Amino acid sequence: MRRVPAGFPASSLAARRDFMLRLGRLGGAALTLPALCELEAARAATRNASTGATAAARKTSADGGRAKACILIYLWGGPPQQDMWDLKPEAPAGIRSEFAPIDTTVPGLRICDQLPLTAKQAEKFAIVRSLTHPSNDHVHSVYHTLTGRNDPTLQGALRQRRRTDFPCIGSVVSKLSAPGTLPATVTVPRPIGHDGVVYSGTNAGFLGSAYDPMELKSPGEVKAPPVHSFELPDGLGQTRLDDRFSLLAQLEATGRGLDDEVRRSAANLSAFREQAARILTGHGARQAFELAHEAERTRERYGRNEYGESFLMARRLVEAGVRLVTVVWDYITPKGDVANVWDNHGGTGALGGITGYAMLKEKYCLPPLDLAYSALLEDLERRGMLDDTIVAMYGEFGRTPKINKNGGRDHWGACQSVVFAGGGIRGGNVYGASDKHAAVPIDDPVGPEDILATIYHALGISPETELRDPLGRPYRLVEGRAIRELF
Repeated sequence: MRRVPAGFPASSLAARRDFMLRLGRLGGAALTLPALCELEAARAATRNASTGATAAARKTSADGGRAKACILIYLWGGPPQQDMWDLKPEAPAGIRSEFAPIDTTVPGLRICDQLPLTAKQAEKFAIVRSLTHPSNDHVHSVYHTLTGRNDPTLQGALRQRRRTDFPCIGSVVSKLSAPGTLPATVTVPRPIGHDGVVYSGTNAGFLGSAYDPMELKSPGEVKAPPVHSFELPDGLGQTRLDDRFSLLAQLEATGRGLDDEVRRSAANLSAFREQAARILTGHGARQAFELAHEAERTRERYGRNEYGESFLMARRLVEAGVRLVTVVWDYITPKGDVANVWDNHGGTGALGGITGYAMLKEKYCLPPLDLAYSALLEDLERRGMLDDTIVAMYGEFGRTPKINKNGGRDHWGACQSVVFAGGGIRGGNVYGASDKHAAVPIDDPVGPEDILATIYHALGISPETELRDPLGRPYRLVEGRAIRELF
């Protein structure tokens, strides 16, 4: 019979074991950071377990692997290919963009006149003009383009993400990356969600919470706290934080008389707590999240708005060792409503009922994108990081050829453009082509699976990698082909 340590109630050993194991997740202030640190360390020990990746999961692409990190810019809502990257000036009225094509630094490559700063960076990026898939539904298409899986049950649904989902690209990269001081994947400023729901395709799904992206904010209209937070609760200063760490140390000492499982947990807790403390108190890893360290000129160049700050944060995070940062582009209105502003139908009440083209010219669409994206490419190159960082930009679908009655365009999965830069991508390149109305691909069509395979390839991860779910069932990482012609 095990002896009950003094000071503990005579309850069941199982209950006490659960209590002590939970301490590792409470950390200094009932925060999730110590749990995150613990899970990061646990990953190294469990990477070769039967529920994890197989030997094939550690195989890299033979001719890929230049990129150490990825910045995925996700233009949630569906950016219009005809008004940004694939203008058709010869198309008839009602289809032809209100914007004009302009020359770039690459002869023969023209893009939208609303992106003049980006046009000056054309030698750094490549455009894929032939991404296609069959859905015009937001939820369904988000899942498809972030996981590479086509789940028809999501068509027309607004379903909370769940642990049976296929993992998003960031979580896959996290699973296949060595643990570090920071999580391998971070989402800024917030994941995709509204009306109390966070979309499927935005977390680790069946891989489990250890591989969820760090999310610093919850989506607007979602009351749940973010998955991880670096912020101390109101009223909890450094002194109180230290007091709580001291209390935890006493509890650990008390718990050393319990069984081996609890003793191992208590022994590890101190290291995780210290790691969390370093982050919470503003030293080391936490500095990557603090834009105040940047020069004012740099912050102005990216844009003093949430978009510019998110792009700058992404650069800081990959510089600090994060492997994949997802920047979700949305807009929170003054009333707190979520607006997926690339969904430029026009007539949106929360945005003042303006036309779709007026939306594109607003403070939440093309102007901040032009500023922030051009700044990011310049900054990465200046710091010698562009070859090591692949930057991918797309949304869940494109827009209809026909301009609607509200001066905008509607959902269109049949064709959209993707922009790649860095990580071995040949800049100034165009892959694939659409028809005369940018309605369907006519050369080299690719699917979401191929886009994700291209990112994995750049990161040195074979698309043939095998993952296993908790039941041991094998899944190929992605059923797609990397677009090697881009490299």
